Amino acid sequence: MSEGQLTGTFRSSSGDVRWGTLGQPGRDPVVLLHGTPFSSYVWRAVARSLAPRHQVFLWDMPGYGASEKFAGQDVSLAAQGRVFTELLDHWGLEDPLVVAHDFGGAVSLRAHLLHGARYRALALVDPVALAPWGSPFFRLVGAHSEVFEQLPPALHHALVREYVGSASSPGLHPAVLDRLVGPWLGDPGQAAFYRQIAQADQRHTDEVQDRYGEIRVPTLVCWGEDDAWIPVTKGQELAARIPGARLERIAGAGHLVQEDAPAELTAALLGFLQDPR
Repeated sequence: MSEGQLTGTFRSSSGDVRWGTLGQPGRDPVVLLHGTPFSSYVWRAVARSLAPRHQVFLWDMPGYGASEKFAGQDVSLAAQGRVFTELLDHWGLEDPLVVAHDFGGAVSLRAHLLHGARYRALALVDPVALAPWGSPFFRLVGAHSEVFEQLPPALHHALVREYVGSASSPGLHPAVLDRLVGPWLGDPGQAAFYRQIAQADQRHTDEVQDRYGEIRVPTLVCWGEDDAWIPVTKGQELAARIPGARLERIAGAGHLVQEDAPAELTAALLGFLQDPR
């Protein structure tokens, strides 16, 4: 889904959220959550594949993609969990199917465990869920975001391009890489890029990770076997913590499984969403 297809706007507690849907209204709803530093664009292939059977809801989190970005904006995991709960209420979805990647995994888990968001089933794709997380680069930038924010635009562009590209194992198509990097360039994109890293605090997963045993909805954990950002051993640990959860390893895929192995990921999701018991 392109930014132009995010035709809805929701005024959330952290700024305007752009969202859109694919598939006929009234079909079994599926909500897709992106991670960082990405946007709903990464779900475009999977969303199109799910749309014949489902009404697919996509959104860009505040501070990401086509959604609002501004100085002083709260884009933390705590804020995003609240916004997701608000958005489900706005959509009138009481117990949708939820598929969440990376940072979005933590958002969905916080919304469920802390804010009472109800799901019929939950699929987590290489989620940020268990400590420790954050690469050495991520921690360096987080500790000195005010310095990195002042980089000349060309250096910032090169840094973001290299960082985003490292999420893929086989490598991203240049046009795809351009689309993923684009929202972080210029004003207000450059400042927003460092803002979201500066606010990425592990305490927001520490607050919930000991509660994963309380999850009672059917859960699938998908993981790229070649994920260089979060190793597949974290997927094994997470699946063991959630009662009845199943781990699906995706061969040849890095952290951006949606880009590296869209067909394999879609097959796993379709099977699970059709019969999540």
